[in-house]
Amino acid sequence: MLTIYHNPRCSKSRGCNTLLLDLKREVKVINYMKDLFTEESLKEVINLLKIKPIELVRTNEQEWKDNFKGKKLSDSEIIKAMVDYPKLIQRPIVVNGKKAVVARPLELVQGIL
Repeated sequence: MLTIYHNPRCSKSRGCNTLLLDLKREVKVINYMKDLFTEESLKEVINLLKIKPIELVRTNEQEWKDNFKGKKLSDSEIIKAMVDYPKLIQRPIVVNGKKAVVARPLELVQGIL
């Protein structure tokens, strides 16, 4: 089963969700704006993505600019920032077993199916 970490207000996230449903894949949809990540669950996803935490941050969001821009933050502090401000998390994130991808562009999902 695929898992999509989804923000329904994001057009890319909605498009990815539609793509997965069109492919007739069983999908667990997690609205991470309501069902919030914990620091541990976000660390797990980052490990599956094989990226540094800062690579998952939407640095153009106002919350980042107001609270974190220009500061030297540890990986743990960046993860905590994303947990506290989930809007900062890149989306959509699709997980398939031990593989994951930020599906921007949507075609990247094909690489983990």
